[in-house]
Amino acid sequence: MAIDDIEIIEGKGNTPAQSPFQRSAVPGVITANADQLVAMARKSSLWPLTFGLACCAIEMISTYMPHHDADRFGIVTWPSPRQSDVMIVAGTVVKKMAEPIKLLYEQMPDPKWVIAMGSCATNGGPYYRSYSVVMGVDHLIPVDIYVPGCPPRPEALMDAFLKLQDKIKSDAREGKVD
Repeated sequence: MAIDDIEIIEGKGNTPAQSPFQRSAVPGVITANADQLVAMARKSSLWPLTFGLACCAIEMISTYMPHHDADRFGIVTWPSPRQSDVMIVAGTVVKKMAEPIKLLYEQMPDPKWVIAMGSCATNGGPYYRSYSVVMGVDHLIPVDIYVPGCPPRPEALMDAFLKLQDKIKSDAREGKVD
């Protein structure tokens, strides 16, 4: 790319991000769509159901430890599927665990999201030719975010949470909220 090919756009520097809310003519009053308000509350209070199956579970657990601290994003683990809205499948999914995973996913209230953490959960990992391993949890339940790695670092899971929050916000903007 030559220097002549670079286009300089004036006035697009450090401008603040667009707010999803609209300012009204009355000072101090902000109007918003109900779907946008609900999406803001949902993205800021994710309750993941942690489903650790193998070595990726150790990295998932360390995401909630003080060094990474997922609580600062409003992400608090919840052991019950009936109150959780995000399922994190971390590790090798064997065929024996297929039914419990489906059952837990069905018990979660709508809207619900799934994060597949690690190469074993996304595509079977190094065990993809085994007779007992599912070739990715997406063969059982729909997956929203894939976290690559073997095992992925806690920072990768934090990035997945941020991407999921962006997805929730953009779905509300496009009118895909349940």
